Amino acid sequence: MQHATLQAEKIVPGTHHDASRIMQIGMGFWASKVLLAAVKFRLFTVLANRALRGSQIKEILKLQTTLRHVYDWLDTLVSLGFLKREGVLDDALYTNSPDANYFLDQNKLSYLGGILEMSNNRLYRFWGNLEEALQTGLPQNESKGHGNMQFFEELYTDPVRLQEFMDAMSGIQQNNFLALAAKFNFSEYSTMADVGGADASLCIQVCRRHPHLRCINFDLPAVAPLATRKISQYNLNNRIEVIGGDFMIDPLPEAQVITMGNILHGLNEANKELLINKAYDTLPSDGVLIVIENIIDNDRRQNSFGLMMSLNMLIENGEAFDYTMNDFEGWARKAGFRELSIMPLTGPASAIIAYK
Repeated sequence: MQHATLQAEKIVPGTHHDASRIMQIGMGFWASKVLLAAVKFRLFTVLANRALRGSQIKEILKLQTTLRHVYDWLDTLVSLGFLKREGVLDDALYTNSPDANYFLDQNKLSYLGGILEMSNNRLYRFWGNLEEALQTGLPQNESKGHGNMQFFEELYTDPVRLQEFMDAMSGIQQNNFLALAAKFNFSEYSTMADVGGADASLCIQVCRRHPHLRCINFDLPAVAPLATRKISQYNLNNRIEVIGGDFMIDPLPEAQVITMGNILHGLNEANKELLINKAYDTLPSDGVLIVIENIIDNDRRQNSFGLMMSLNMLIENGEAFDYTMNDFEGWARKAGFRELSIMPLTGPASAIIAYK
């Protein structure tokens, strides 16, 4: 067996090489698990509006490891910016950082830990097979070896897992829905249908912001009880109608505005075009299609999260992928939409607005 000859790189005066970013990303799963463990243990909910010592946290969370390793874990969360601390070790008092207190306290409407819980319970182990996904082009989730749709078929028959999945989806989109409700001019429209609306989070936020609007939440029949329950919590049953159906098979509900939040990225290109065409055919002459996704920048250099979400679609669905504005414009123009614009929402997410 022949071995490559290693050569030392020439040192160029005035240049400096730094491996810290390579190590930070290459070992990034350490930081992920530190945070995901905190979410799983409900640490940020325990610390909401109070300060605790490490020994108290150890007792409340029923941690059996040494107190020193509890401090290691808590102080890592401090160094990562998720906790604040006064004092050191036995004298330390721990509190949530402002962002952790807002987004990771399970008792707040702003909680987005659902997607982190699902990431810990499902995606973390599936991403361990990214190499196999790239080599084979096949999904690496629960459907592996059993047909691509087994996970979703089983999901919709298990109320507990379905609720976890819906919490994750609404959690990751909640702030985007709030931003869309605030930024888009809904005053010109009276009806909206959210296709693949899950637990009706988007309909709820839009209706709360715009009292004149009536909405339809459209998703599979198994999801209807979850949506109805959440709508009732906001006393919006008289303004939000829940309709069960399969958006790939059944006609879409008629409305002046059709929305799709993280729906198209879960489809292959042919089905993306099919659903965009269905929306165009369903909308009235002055209708609008709004898609909310982690739209990848056209140059495919900036939106790392969107690009990794596309890899997540490979792991989940095989042929599905996230896309750029240019990609979407090609499909939308082909369907007949006359004008398009993009609206930044929060973080890596944007809304593409297509006018019929």
